[in-house]
Amino acid sequence: MLRTRFAPSPNGLLHLGHAYAAIVAHDRVLDRFGAGGGEFLLRIEDIDGARSRPELAQEFRDDLAWLGLEWREVAPQSQRIASYQIAADRLCALGLLYPCRCTRAEVARSATKSGPDGPVYPGTCRVTPVEAGPDAAWRLDMAKAVGFTGPLAWHDEIAGAQLATPERFGDLVLWRKDAPASYHLAATLDDAADGVSVVTRGLDLFAATAVHRLLQALLNLPVPVWHHHQLLVEPDGRKLAKRRGSPALADLRRAGQDGRALADALRAHVLTGTRIPAGLSLGRGIEE
Repeated sequence: MLRTRFAPSPNGLLHLGHAYAAIVAHDRVLDRFGAGGGEFLLRIEDIDGARSRPELAQEFRDDLAWLGLEWREVAPQSQRIASYQIAADRLCALGLLYPCRCTRAEVARSATKSGPDGPVYPGTCRVTPVEAGPDAAWRLDMAKAVGFTGPLAWHDEIAGAQLATPERFGDLVLWRKDAPASYHLAATLDDAADGVSVVTRGLDLFAATAVHRLLQALLNLPVPVWHHHQLLVEPDGRKLAKRRGSPALADLRRAGQDGRALADALRAHVLTGTRIPAGLSLGRGIEE
């Protein structure tokens, strides 16, 4: 069965960019099965510490219904923490994780190169080990992990076959000090648990797929197909964001706008490249 998902974090209201992403994922199911033989899932990614606001989950449901979408909701991340711990313990048993107490400021000062997520960790706590503890994060020994799996590939429905290059990220954090798990670990495990067959998301996460493919190989998880779509962006090319005044779907909904008409305008562009709401455009959303 074809299964896609929309997985927002309740740390802010949804905006038009989220609507675009949800519609692409929703309609990807309909493309194959027409009258609903596939599944479009809603998963709330609510483990972002104090930033997560539980009350926003209902706003998300109301927004999706207003857009005319239908979905099946699966367990939120806050109910999956035990599975993240099991996976982290397994990686530790393989000798692939190590504790790190370096701050972001220290990493920024000591890094000698940049990767898709910013400054690449130089391996300070790998070279000079520190004790584990509640004030320590856990990092993946990237060189050891890549050596463990060997070369890996993945497939994007738009971009085609891709060679996975997770080493560009360096020794990234998989278990955070301020949250149960990193996005990379949690999302990879969740997609496997939910049986997601096509991971539909924006091009801003294209590079991260190499890390997710690596984790799938390390943890013996099924490998889906990916579909990285273009992003709806501001006219200056920046991603939509509430802090820059991007309109919230909840505000448009409460103002009496027609959600299904808005969805159709977005859908028309998704399918045919025609008109989208005024003042917005499509962007690649990733740096080469």
